[in-house]
Amino acid sequence: MKRLFQLSLVLFSLCLTAQTNSIKNSPALIAANPSSQGMSPERLDRIDLMLKNEISKDNLPGAVALIARNGKVVFHEAYGMANSEKGKEMEKDAIFRIASQTKAITATAVMILWEEGKFKLDDPISKYIPQFEAAQILDTFNEADSTYTTKPAENQITIRDLITHTSGIGYGMIDGDERFRKIYAKAGIIDAFTSKKILIGDNIKKLATLPLHHEPGEAWTYSEGLDVLGYLIEIVSGMPFDEFLSTRIFEPLQMNDTYFYLPKEKADRLVSVQYKDGNKWKNFSTPVFEIDYPNSGGTFFSGGAGLSSTAKDYATFLQMYLNGGELNGKRLLSRTTVYSILSNQIGTIWDGGKDYGLAFEIVNEKGAMSGGEGSEGTFSWGGYFNTQYFADPQENIIGIIMKQTQGPVNDYTGWKFRQMVFTAIDD
Repeated sequence: MKRLFQLSLVLFSLCLTAQTNSIKNSPALIAANPSSQGMSPERLDRIDLMLKNEISKDNLPGAVALIARNGKVVFHEAYGMANSEKGKEMEKDAIFRIASQTKAITATAVMILWEEGKFKLDDPISKYIPQFEAAQILDTFNEADSTYTTKPAENQITIRDLITHTSGIGYGMIDGDERFRKIYAKAGIIDAFTSKKILIGDNIKKLATLPLHHEPGEAWTYSEGLDVLGYLIEIVSGMPFDEFLSTRIFEPLQMNDTYFYLPKEKADRLVSVQYKDGNKWKNFSTPVFEIDYPNSGGTFFSGGAGLSSTAKDYATFLQMYLNGGELNGKRLLSRTTVYSILSNQIGTIWDGGKDYGLAFEIVNEKGAMSGGEGSEGTFSWGGYFNTQYFADPQENIIGIIMKQTQGPVNDYTGWKFRQMVFTAIDD
């Protein structure tokens, strides 16, 4: 009887933390006539022509672009080649490595647990991962052997610092400071991708012993903070990170093509990362990491860069935000939480047309007035393999352009696409 009671208590607890139904019931994204959603068909044709021209000029091997307005897809096209070496054409349901676009999904998972009262955003991360308690700032560095000295940090790293890239943690191979690239490499830190049988917890515990760029909370340094939070999610939820994302975000939103590691039946939809060699596009490879990691299988779930997805799936995720945290009758976040996520969280650390929220770059009044970026409150980011997205809550519009390239490319589609999407509004 006692065991039955305990089992009932566990099941009850799971029900309490499962995704909740919503009074609202916004439909899933479906295609609609552009004119019916206040979008000019002729101006959307300009976008189509621009992308076709970029492919024909050989500035890109291929791309998928999607525009949605008012929860309706008004533009979704594929261009060029998914794998030039094999002569494989790009399809609209192609799967892309979204790299740092993973960060917004991880931040959403963090805020789902925050809504359940699991922690405060200004809790020190050491409360949950004790290895971070003795935070140290880099003091001196020896170029000859990459040894260094540190000085104690005055402040503890908080969960908010990790989401907003103000923790002082670095970013290994893409760090702007060569000293940190060397320190992370010497320590064997996994920055984002690996097919080795490594757990994020093991990686984060090593990361916690390394020096910081600066005092936590005092500057913005792009970092592996969202990887740390992937491990926090495992600790707080008691679930593997990939399972939490699947059950709490992907399944409720019907994001059926978003994974850390792809099922075998979807492996052939993964777009090749390509680079320009003379006048030919070739498949990219690097000794730094396994480029086809999404098809390799693995145990490492990078909260900052590990996911692969489609344009349609990511648009679905963004539409949930435009709906104030709800889609398909499932509420992932309260609209009050969405308000906080899409608000400036770093004060005056940035000075210009953009602010930074909880894992999103946000257009402020100055940025909106400059033109081409969207209304005040438009949020965006991109990924290492050349993917970009934006969503404008005022205009209820989403733009996504997915590519997979490395090395020097003559690609201007990111800014052109964004600028031209807003000029296609016709209501």
